[in-house]
Amino acid sequence: MQYFEGASITHICVHKVGNQSEEEYLTLSKKELAIDPEVKDLLAAYFIKPFKSEEYFQLFHDSDLALNEVYTYISAIFDKPEQTLTQSKHLAQHLYNQSTHPNIKGGEFYVVYFKDCILDGETLDAVGLFKSENKETFLKILLQEDAFDIESEEGININKLDKGCIIYNKEREQGYVVSVVDNTNKSAEARYWTDEFLHIRQRQDQYYNTDNTMALYKNYVVKQLPEEYNVTKADQADLLNRTLSFFKEKQHFDQESFNEEVLHHKEYIDSFGRFKQEYANERDLEIADNFSISPAAVKRQNRSYKSIIKLDKNFHIYIHGDRSRIEHGEDDKGRFYKLYFNTES
Repeated sequence: MQYFEGASITHICVHKVGNQSEEEYLTLSKKELAIDPEVKDLLAAYFIKPFKSEEYFQLFHDSDLALNEVYTYISAIFDKPEQTLTQSKHLAQHLYNQSTHPNIKGGEFYVVYFKDCILDGETLDAVGLFKSENKETFLKILLQEDAFDIESEEGININKLDKGCIIYNKEREQGYVVSVVDNTNKSAEARYWTDEFLHIRQRQDQYYNTDNTMALYKNYVVKQLPEEYNVTKADQADLLNRTLSFFKEKQHFDQESFNEEVLHHKEYIDSFGRFKQEYANERDLEIADNFSISPAAVKRQNRSYKSIIKLDKNFHIYIHGDRSRIEHGEDDKGRFYKLYFNTES
């Protein structure tokens, strides 16, 4: 978890980064931003509030981490925080060089040095990179002698950060620990913030292991299992429910324990082993056999673990447990499910 209650901003720089393809300019500031404490508190809330996820990333490069430009400039800032302005100009230039797609909006680019942030119980310094792209119209009511007047202005909504990342001064040799927000461009061609500018990959921690393992099992149960074996939708729903219960109730994942408690059948276990290898190779994943379970990742995956049987366009059956209380069959009227229950409401 990341906490900022005791954190403070010691350096803040802002530059204007336009879109090259639209012939917009890069405008670099010659000084750090000088602001009063009240505005600094507002800016801190604007920057920090969106960072709630426990999914973390790392800066990387395919051949040499030192060739990742953000990594180089951020490392220089951590070494000498007084160089924040100088390095922020390099970061702004790098962002401008990536701003070539016509869908990319220009905006203000902030580089902020934070003291005393807390990540997983450890007090660390951090550098924040933020970009505001969208402007909103605000109304100002003015009192003019004995009457009121109204004006409109464009500005930034401090409750809506467009893009941002916080890079913690931890695990330097692995590309630091990075938390990311991108609330604007979701299309593949516009993911320049994460892919082209930051160039990040997911950090292989307990969140990574839990999230990918649960996604793996769901794919196996929903897609692969019915191709190999004669399983009903009720059987699949039962397996999904047991998988979800395992991750919710346990603190640690162990492959052998999971096989015994959830998959049960040797043929399923062998089949899953083959599927796991193919799945990992196709997606270039490293899926651990033993790891601590991340409750935050379980909560995220819980949204996609829907144990629902859809029957034509007439009925939906939601299965929450006890597979023995639902039967599947077929008679002269067609295929059917038989449900057993104690009470109804």
